[in-house]
Amino acid sequence: MNNNDLAEKLAAELGTTKADGRKAVDAVFTAIVDAAANGQEISINGFGKFKLKATPAREGRNPSTGATIKIAAARKLTFAPGKAVKDKLNG
Repeated sequence: MNNNDLAEKLAAELGTTKADGRKAVDAVFTAIVDAAANGQEISINGFGKFKLKATPAREGRNPSTGATIKIAAARKLTFAPGKAVKDKLNG
C-alpha cells in the first residue's frame, strides 16, 4: 500500500474526494515528521509509537574493497507497534 492507496481508502471511508484524502494523509505524515524532527515522541493510541533514535558515528568496512570507512552519526525514526497491532498481526 502506498500514499495514493491510503488516500483512496481514507476518502472512501469518510465519503470525501480522493484529493481531500490525499491532503489528510500528507498532513498526518508531515505532523509526524515535524514532531520527530523536534525530538518529540509520537504516540498514537491503539497503533504504536514513533521515536527518534540517535546512532553514533562508527567505523565500517566497504564490502567490495574491505577498506575501513567512517559511517557518520545519524538520527533514525523507529516505530514500535502497540499491543492492539501486535495482537491483530499475530492472530
